[in-house]
Amino acid sequence: MDIAVIHSRGLVGIHAPEVIVEAHLSRGLPRLNIVGLPETAVKESKERVRSAILNNRFEFPLKRITINLAPADLPKQSGRYDLAIAIGILAASGQLPAERLRDYEFIGELALTGHLRPVTGILPIAVAVQKAGKKLLLPQPNATEAAMVQSLQVLPAAHLLEVCHELKQPGQIAACERAAGQSAGQPEGQAAAPDLADIHGQVNAKRALEICASGGHNLLMIGPPGSGKTMLAERLPGLLPPLSEDEALESAAVQSISRRGFRAEDWKVRPMRTPHHTASAAAITGGGGQPRPGEVSLAHHGVLFLDELAEFKRDVLEVLREPLESREISISRAAAQARYPAAFQLVAAMNPCPCGYFGDRSDRCICAVEQIRRYWSRISGPLLDRIDLHIEVANISAELMQKFGRQDNETSAAVRERVVSARDYQRRRQDRLNARLDNAQLETLCRLDAAGKQLLTQAIERLRLSARGIYRVLKVARTIADMGRSEAVLNRHLAEAISYRYLDRKR
Repeated sequence: MDIAVIHSRGLVGIHAPEVIVEAHLSRGLPRLNIVGLPETAVKESKERVRSAILNNRFEFPLKRITINLAPADLPKQSGRYDLAIAIGILAASGQLPAERLRDYEFIGELALTGHLRPVTGILPIAVAVQKAGKKLLLPQPNATEAAMVQSLQVLPAAHLLEVCHELKQPGQIAACERAAGQSAGQPEGQAAAPDLADIHGQVNAKRALEICASGGHNLLMIGPPGSGKTMLAERLPGLLPPLSEDEALESAAVQSISRRGFRAEDWKVRPMRTPHHTASAAAITGGGGQPRPGEVSLAHHGVLFLDELAEFKRDVLEVLREPLESREISISRAAAQARYPAAFQLVAAMNPCPCGYFGDRSDRCICAVEQIRRYWSRISGPLLDRIDLHIEVANISAELMQKFGRQDNETSAAVRERVVSARDYQRRRQDRLNARLDNAQLETLCRLDAAGKQLLTQAIERLRLSARGIYRVLKVARTIADMGRSEAVLNRHLAEAISYRYLDRKR
């Protein structure tokens, strides 16, 4: 047989389009050409493939060999096609049976000795192969990650010879299965999440954190240094319900294509990303010559915590506006375009002034009015409008601290039970969290009586709420009502929601 067709996968964002590797042997001077928009790493694969074939005592055909990677308009990157190219050449030259190739998809980089080296982005590839109903032959180090996809037959191999033996006689490679602990969402070695019981006092802040978790809302905390803002933010992931199977796959797929890669111990663990305030816009949103996901995507189905919010550059904060609304981020470069999911909860913390003590009972603030005004001007109104709750977190006095003990505080587990119940209540009613209600749903689910309409009108006039700010207040009020199992949004629910607009009251 002079031509063989092998199935493999490319990688565009978190999607893995099919790549068909066609190997054709024809008469002419011995030469190996790779066509189909290959980049440098793919072009170099012909040297790796030739050495791997010869070093394992196969015959490298002394013919004109053409390798076509289709579709031709899809850029091909990395060494992930090495194994497919090698199998294609061996099948086209009659050294491997070609009739069995249609049942498999091949991914892996080859060493000169024929050993298989791992590649990045295996999880999106595994999801695509599972949907195609085929078996996946891949390097052994990638097997655990690929096995996260249920009902996919993952065949891990350490060497090219193992792959060849499998093709000659199926069943030579044992399929890799997901570990029982990973299936249950409790990977071994997972560190316990920080407990809410560690925080003394701060009753209002804890209440706001529970509302934030129950409705999927964004939160901004303003307070002096040492008031517990960071501790509160770190405990939000522990209040959220476990990831569903689909959510875990989406989150893990983003981790898989990142520079760090996916770690099995992170399976079904909600991510929490805490970029430093010196981070660039590209680090937050993603980018590069070959686009990679940024912090907003790495926090997908988790929490993005921005400490010292006012210290971030203005252009960095402004790029958050689009993903906060659309829950995805689109990156366009001259050579490539990519779209990544970004369904995260934003939690931010900041001081009330440059020195940090404006309004504190210690009366230590040394900032002039103009300094404070410039400090607050670093955060735009449109961004603040996209944050549902902004609250004040004041320092607790030493006397009050002594009255509290850890045993007197509510645990994260107790709060999480209420959060899970509130989220289930919302999903049964509208199939989404309250933070994601559209305008039509909001008008139906957040109808106010006469007293409520009057209270909202007063709030609009006094706080000068924008249209977006009004909708945010109503969504938070709906969540508060759901937490109390109230079908209607009552006056007290609306009043509490308005009380969480700290910055509007201070303007």
